[in-house]
Amino acid sequence: MPKAPLFRQITDFAHRADPYPLYEELRRTPVLHEEEDGPYVISSYWDIEALLHDPRISSDATNLAAAGADELAQADETGGLPPSFIRLDPPEHDRLRRIANQGFGPPHRPRRIEGMRGELEEIVAGLLDGLGDARQIDLVDQFAYPFPVTVICRLLGVPREDEPRFRSWVDPIVAALDPDSRTSADTARAAQEARLQLGMYLSGLVEQRTKEPRDDLLSDLVNSHGPDGSMTMMEVLATAVLLLIAGHETTVNLITNGMLTLLRHPDVLRRLARDPGLSVRIVEELLRYEPPVQIVPQRTCIADIEVRGVIIPKGSRIWLMLAAGNRDPERFKDPDRFDPDREDIQHLGFGSGIHSCFGAPLARLEAQIALAALARRLENPRLVADPPPYRQNAVLRGPRHLEIAFDGLNRPPGSRARGPVSGRGG
Repeated sequence: MPKAPLFRQITDFAHRADPYPLYEELRRTPVLHEEEDGPYVISSYWDIEALLHDPRISSDATNLAAAGADELAQADETGGLPPSFIRLDPPEHDRLRRIANQGFGPPHRPRRIEGMRGELEEIVAGLLDGLGDARQIDLVDQFAYPFPVTVICRLLGVPREDEPRFRSWVDPIVAALDPDSRTSADTARAAQEARLQLGMYLSGLVEQRTKEPRDDLLSDLVNSHGPDGSMTMMEVLATAVLLLIAGHETTVNLITNGMLTLLRHPDVLRRLARDPGLSVRIVEELLRYEPPVQIVPQRTCIADIEVRGVIIPKGSRIWLMLAAGNRDPERFKDPDRFDPDREDIQHLGFGSGIHSCFGAPLARLEAQIALAALARRLENPRLVADPPPYRQNAVLRGPRHLEIAFDGLNRPPGSRARGPVSGRGG
């Protein structure tokens, strides 16, 4: 039986637990084009970084369609809503992103994210306290998922009790991002319907915020009036759908991949338990070493581009392999080693250029707080299964479940309980 093309091996679920040997093989051909109608796959750090800043690379869904991508590639941009700004090019991308950013951070609300630190710490403490006398948990279901979902719901102004409803819509939308060729047309249709249903749900909240604004992102989106004008109702809905999904899906992976990596490197985990400030460097190295977004498959050339002597013709699709670039030995010394003391961690974990991750400040803070608390409060944590079971998705790669056993919960910092604090968190 002939060997499958390398880029299809990478999307094959059989390699999900450890795609890095395939990425290493991929970097031997930095510009890979294995099928006549297939994408050009870019895997070196410097090439990816340059292309992320190249205006000849389009994110516009209409250009992707013109390049011959199947309906799966546009599944997240159909269902009755216009494309979100991450699927647009300048100047429209820039206009919508600036409007959205007015309620999210600098320069209009420069302290909004940092100002949430105390609230984030309370959410994390509540989730851990809620474990009670448990000695084994699924980190995904009991912590890494509910934490960022609670946060993005509060930030947007979405009722947390409605999470089961929108979860049923988020799952098929995210599933359609998987570039695995075996993904069926049914997946695309399910994503389209889910996006429509999620948009209809959010439209009710948007209508409420139009009449009665609150201190949340939905109100900011609805009532924004600045140099860039206002969003239309459909643009508000498309942006809200994007923020709701992107605001938790990647952070779930970042926290879960992070704890998995720390449990595989117990010396670093012990250091973090003693020094919560180390979480800043740990999270940056995690974004390089195990990025939650591994592939950017939705880019199109709008002009001929030469990369390493290879002419990529206008209209061609490009896949940017962020995770391969993050372990490129031409860029990072000893790239397969997890090292939070690394002096230079200019990773691609949040992308780069005009489409760099909109929610990066929040994701960083959430992961720092979550991992520091887990390291301090879980007593003698250990993996139940390694490797754990992974999600199907090759783009948003992370464990579907992560079973962790531990001996108990250390008391939270500042506890007034008498006697010594148990475990290593003292």
